[in-house]
Amino acid sequence: MTTTAAQTHSDTTHPAGKGTPALTGTYAIDTAHTRIGFVARHAMVTKVRGSFGDFAGTVVLDADEPGRSRADLTIEVASVDTGNAQRDEHLRTNDFFDAATYPQIRFISTGVERVDDESYRLIGDLTIKGITKPVVVDFEFTGIVVDPWGNERAGFEGRTAVNRKDWGVNFNAALEAGGVLVSEKIALEFDVAVVKTA
Repeated sequence: MTTTAAQTHSDTTHPAGKGTPALTGTYAIDTAHTRIGFVARHAMVTKVRGSFGDFAGTVVLDADEPGRSRADLTIEVASVDTGNAQRDEHLRTNDFFDAATYPQIRFISTGVERVDDESYRLIGDLTIKGITKPVVVDFEFTGIVVDPWGNERAGFEGRTAVNRKDWGVNFNAALEAGGVLVSEKIALEFDVAVVKTA
């Protein structure tokens, strides 16, 4: 991302670039420019990619003391989308997410660590189907700018892997040649845009 617009906006600095706005304040997740996705291996040979279309969250960032930063994200399970209506409906059943009983997935951070000027480690509690487990997501800071409407926005890309069975997402079927239909290991992907609100 370019920081040209930001360089004329603020005299405060961020470690990633002199003259850019400080990565400090309260930000709302820009849902129109954010993707919260997942990848699962199917039948041992291909990958299925999906995402959630309905979610909301806030992020509080502190450039000087990253450990004081925090994040809160709520995802509506029924918004799951893998590009196949039949599969999506199956994911909403108790075989997977049980959206009728547990309509939301929730992530609340418990800690943030700065790895370097562009990398952060977000630690938090992920709740799926009423089960809460700790997860760690490695994020790369991709930039901070002021858009043409005067909004300060920042970007992050994150990724982690989890075992879905830890949250009671247990459905599977054995394959005749060995292996299972759906991998237990799921990659979670986050392309996040946030807009400063305060």
